Amino acid sequence: MRFAKTVQQSLLAVLILGLVTGVPAVAQSSDGLSAALSTLYRTSNAETRSISPENPTGERGKGGMATTGTGQNAAKYLGRGWKVSPSIVVKSGDTAILADTAGTGAIQHIWLTPAVAATTTWRSLILRIYWDGEKNPSVEAPLGDFFAMGLGQYAQVNSLPVAVNPGSAFNCYWVMPFRKHFRIEIENRAKTNATLYYQIDYALADVPNDAAYFHAQFRQVKSLPDKSDYVILDGVRGQGQYVGTYMTYGIEHAGWWGEGEIKFFLDGDREFPTIAGTGTEDYFNGSYDFVSPLSRAYQPFSGPYSGLVQVLRPEDREVSTRFGLYRWHLTDPVRFKSDVRITIQGLGWQQDGEGRVYRPIHEAISSVAFWYQREAHQAYPALPPDTEIEPERR
Repeated sequence: MRFAKTVQQSLLAVLILGLVTGVPAVAQSSDGLSAALSTLYRTSNAETRSISPENPTGERGKGGMATTGTGQNAAKYLGRGWKVSPSIVVKSGDTAILADTAGTGAIQHIWLTPAVAATTTWRSLILRIYWDGEKNPSVEAPLGDFFAMGLGQYAQVNSLPVAVNPGSAFNCYWVMPFRKHFRIEIENRAKTNATLYYQIDYALADVPNDAAYFHAQFRQVKSLPDKSDYVILDGVRGQGQYVGTYMTYGIEHAGWWGEGEIKFFLDGDREFPTIAGTGTEDYFNGSYDFVSPLSRAYQPFSGPYSGLVQVLRPEDREVSTRFGLYRWHLTDPVRFKSDVRITIQGLGWQQDGEGRVYRPIHEAISSVAFWYQREAHQAYPALPPDTEIEPERR
């Protein structure tokens, strides 16, 4: 009797501890869709699949079966099973379907590398992703910008959700749930063909009821209007969380350009936001103009959550100085219940007779906003026909 009472007391203590600490008394089974170092030991019923040119459907036991493809000449003495189809060619003006897959689960990793002609840039290739048969894409952005490489020149990125490795290996680890189907496309806007190597790794498993869909949207201005805010995201209706920003700036003028405050208008905010930052470099987790105290020059960096990944100096007087930055809200997502709008001021410094004063900037700015959203999203603004970064000449 005393033993049974002790057991009951112990179970009650465990239950109370779970309620206080937020740790469940009996851990639920892993769904297999998201993973971390601390949970890698846990098994699940999820099934791993992978789509590539060597297995375009991702079906079990269907990889490496191609008899024709971009590698068929190189494999002519080896035959089937020897890298016959490692890539695809996306013709100029065409749209290639990388994946068109039914099921329930989540994309866990995308590796992709384009082999392009000199006249084709990473902004000439447009990435689109559709969830569960939707008409409008949830992801629409130039390929380079989606992977934090919007300036068309390689730089290493060492962040957690996005990694760019030598020579032009684009990787993303955003978890992207789907409940019925997903489709991934690449449009080639260049005047030349592009060869594309890729692999899309995903898991098939039940998706939790509270899982939201992954979204990414590109925006751009070639010349920001005077005394105006740049719009990073608008038109989002529904519940979700904002998880990241990638931005490029093309600066024509000398002097500092990053005083603009980022503002998050949440759940009905109108004139004034709930969140107002203190400056552009502050939002991207830097300070004091990203200048190294040792060299007194811009200091590029790339970390798990933020980076000034590129500072491209002008090669001649006709090209602006360009900057590429990212900020991922992995441990501090900005949550919204009904709507969200995000802006950043175009603001820098200038000298007057008594010292420095704020100066509105008019440079070229572009961005990709990353967020998760439960409800169906609104249609995005049409992509500009030319997404190159150079500002308008005045």
